[in-house]
Amino acid sequence: MPMGIQEIATVTGLSKSTVSRALRGMPTVADATIDQVRRVADELGYVPSSAAAGLATGRQRAVGVVVPVIDRWFYVRALGGIDAELRRAGYDLVLYNLGGPGGDRGRAFRRSMLRHRVDGLVLLSLVLDETERAELELTRHPMIVIGGPAPGLRNVGVDDLAVTETAIGHLAGLGHREVAYLGGQDEDGMNVAVPYLRRDGFADAMRVRGLDVREDRLLDGRFSFAGGVAAGADLFARDPTDRPTAVFCASDEMALGVLLAASRAGLSVPGDVSVMGIDGHEYGAVVGLTTVAQDPEAQGRAAARAVLAEVDGGSAGPLPAAPAELVVRTSTAAPRR
Repeated sequence: MPMGIQEIATVTGLSKSTVSRALRGMPTVADATIDQVRRVADELGYVPSSAAAGLATGRQRAVGVVVPVIDRWFYVRALGGIDAELRRAGYDLVLYNLGGPGGDRGRAFRRSMLRHRVDGLVLLSLVLDETERAELELTRHPMIVIGGPAPGLRNVGVDDLAVTETAIGHLAGLGHREVAYLGGQDEDGMNVAVPYLRRDGFADAMRVRGLDVREDRLLDGRFSFAGGVAAGADLFARDPTDRPTAVFCASDEMALGVLLAASRAGLSVPGDVSVMGIDGHEYGAVVGLTTVAQDPEAQGRAAARAVLAEVDGGSAGPLPAAPAELVVRTSTAAPRR
């Protein structure tokens, strides 16, 4: 049978009020005490009551998370990080799935979020239009975006210009001068700023090295595996004497699709063409994909902590860019002479 605060207080030797504050992660309690109380709570099977906490504090002990769709790798990983941090703080996660382009986005923003009581909102890779922003401002909740920047809102995410610079720096360092780019808009509703920033970053990084950016090599991969397969098939069906020596994809899902397209076209990677992406998708490690890796789970944790801190009256200042790391595997090599 799950134990209560009194049992935790007995085991730790702390007062019930201290235990209560520690379980809520209050800043007036030492970190060591918070860790001790939460460890004992886990051992005793303590389950916090969001309803009771709400009555005591005037809060709902819940954070809403808005996703364009729920079946994409980045969103799933970020959700895992958000949920882990909220559970650690004794908060519930309320999920709002917009359902992609065919979903009822208006219903979610006009009614659902105003009806369900939450203390803050985390938006995954979304840019709000004026109506949606006005509706959410009525809630007066702290809000933060994971992914690309959104006007007027704090953001947790990588520096998209910097990660593309890192990628092109790697390919140019290997000797590649003919590089194709796969980007395009995510048809499932991803933050529209990310594709534009990564395309612009690609163009800037190429030009600063004196390399041509050809319009016929800027391809739409729709930020999906299927889109990468289709774009790769189109690219590899062209005149072999005019084939780029490398393909840079603005997401690992597209890059995985390009790898399949290259195999179907009878091309070896990296012998005939090098391929790399951005993200750090777990499947990339399996197939040897070179990438600039980010950690969406860590970004989810950072966003959750930032929202909870603001709920507790903390600073709402800007957050630093999330880290990204070049991971070199077997899908990139020097071009054949």
